[in-house]
Amino acid sequence: MTEANGTSVSIQDLSLNFGAVSVLQTLNLDVAEGEFIVLLGPSGCGKSTLLNCIAGLLDISEGRIFIKGKNVTWEEPKDRGIGMVFQSYALYPQMTVEKNLSFGLRVAGVARDEIAKRIARAAEILQIEPLLQRKPAALSGGQRQRVAIGRALVRDVDVFLFDEPLSNLDAKLRAELRVEIKLLHRKLQNTMIYVTHDQIEAMTLADRIAVMRGGIIQQLDAPQTIYNRPVNRFVAGFLGSPAMNFLDGQVEAGPVFKTDGVSVPLDRYVFDGTERPTGACVLGIRPEHIAFGDAAKSMPFSASGSVEIVEPMGSDTLVWTKLGGRNLSFRVEAERTLRPGDPVQIGFDPVRASLFDAATGNRL
Repeated sequence: MTEANGTSVSIQDLSLNFGAVSVLQTLNLDVAEGEFIVLLGPSGCGKSTLLNCIAGLLDISEGRIFIKGKNVTWEEPKDRGIGMVFQSYALYPQMTVEKNLSFGLRVAGVARDEIAKRIARAAEILQIEPLLQRKPAALSGGQRQRVAIGRALVRDVDVFLFDEPLSNLDAKLRAELRVEIKLLHRKLQNTMIYVTHDQIEAMTLADRIAVMRGGIIQQLDAPQTIYNRPVNRFVAGFLGSPAMNFLDGQVEAGPVFKTDGVSVPLDRYVFDGTERPTGACVLGIRPEHIAFGDAAKSMPFSASGSVEIVEPMGSDTLVWTKLGGRNLSFRVEAERTLRPGDPVQIGFDPVRASLFDAATGNRL
């Protein structure tokens, strides 16, 4: 693998086993120069483990890792050209911010003038200049995380690795720092690999998202592609808040989806393959793709029901009804007043739905 092809990080057939337990399985991933990749998945899916393998903090069982065209599979972390930002900040409590930023450079024997220049640049970018003489105990969580990012920044490396850097912060601060990290990437144009279980972070930050489960990348694509055309039911269910609605049923000739007296026409649905399958399947539709009231009547599929539960969410309201005997949620404007028992007309265009094989969970 060479740098000429624009690949910054290349992971080839990587496996990691802890005894008889397989944690990562024959995993392949190419990250382009300057790309922001997010590794997304539930706890225990292997995303932080993969990041630690790239960083050299874990020895892999099989495969190879290239950074900037160099085989670093067995290189020490300090020789890989990476800067890492941890969830726990990992700052030295007895040192000032300035000394925390400079510590790694001093150990590496970088000249004093160069250290001062790098610290000044990082402090300016991260807006932590007034904090340089404080110790971590005198900083807020957001300030500590900025310092942790600054410590990676002063290394002047090509690849930054972030291991759930915002998970210890409150929601407001998380949103603020998320914007700052996005701006930082735009300014630096460095390759960034970012681990999170938070789908909002993934959707807002990533050029591409790698959705992981059980040590395997389920889907690797642009955020909107993953959101609108998930490759399987796991990906569909993991992304989206509120979650996608799932209806169990059958695809029959026509094609049409049927479940408990409900028939959804699929003549405009874009199947993944050239064949139109039949048999047991699951239809998924996101709450925001379901029309309500008069708008529902013009949809290719519409049905009437009654309100079960109303959940005000501030900017809009989530309403629950039943379709084919199964719970179904949809969104309405916050100003709309609905109460349990009220009649509702809902509808959707099956083009915006997703069909999954009931046995394999794969997209149809």
